[in-house]
Amino acid sequence: MTVKYRFAKVKGLNIFYREAGSRENPTLLLLHGFPSSSHMFRNLIRELENEYHLIAPDYPGFGNSDQPSISEFTYTFDNLADLINDFVEQLNLNSYSLYVHDYGAPVGFRLASRHPERIQAIISQNGNAYEEGLEPAWDPIRAFWIHPEDRTIREKVLLLLTPELTKYQYVNGTRNPEEISPDTWNMDQMTLDRPGNADIQLALFYDYQNNLKQYPLWHDYFKAFQPPMLVAWGRNDIFFGPAGALAYQRDLQDTEVHLLNTGHFPLEEELELSVSLIQNFLAKRLVNSL
Repeated sequence: MTVKYRFAKVKGLNIFYREAGSRENPTLLLLHGFPSSSHMFRNLIRELENEYHLIAPDYPGFGNSDQPSISEFTYTFDNLADLINDFVEQLNLNSYSLYVHDYGAPVGFRLASRHPERIQAIISQNGNAYEEGLEPAWDPIRAFWIHPEDRTIREKVLLLLTPELTKYQYVNGTRNPEEISPDTWNMDQMTLDRPGNADIQLALFYDYQNNLKQYPLWHDYFKAFQPPMLVAWGRNDIFFGPAGALAYQRDLQDTEVHLLNTGHFPLEEELELSVSLIQNFLAKRLVNSL
């Protein structure tokens, strides 16, 4: 198989995506987090492409997708979800499993709750949906929600966009930081350093508070539709703690929770284990839909 690097025109924007595997196989929609892009799935796609049809888009302002200014596109998670929903429909993805990481969770869970009939299973890898999953590292952003015009608070939030903090997100909590490729954080930083991107990230930081208001709706979706859930979580993540992983068990009957000894980006240090968990989980849950 070969990975294809493609663009789809959605709402007038060029949305970049990676595609691999046969459409005759079950589809896995891979939704990336901050500060990354579909690049975070480059290795996972290679491991799964013989068994699954894989689609991994970049959101506007991330990776290789268009970056309209904040005056041209309203950067909220509602709008990101609307756009990705249109993307999914344009590609005729009528049923699929979701993989959500970080920002991928508020995007993906909006898709799932709006169209539960499309969702075959969910894989959450540090994709949060519960208040207890939010670690103290969120405190500067929480302060920003209350005082968005405060210059001191704003400057603290902007530190999240610096090269030092981008690298920290990749290496913090890992067992062997020297085995994490600098290409990962350098690729992300290239996007963060583009003119106008800081305003985009600040808009999404501010809007993240609305994701917390969505949590009860997502919990209702979990309880009503009971999608099979694999939680393969980097337990040393400074942003999303293991309590957020364990919380899924409250609302979902068919839930596997695995706390991996790594940080925010488990695919960088625990690729082999993640692949094995995903393969075993989906093989059991998708048998009736093949």
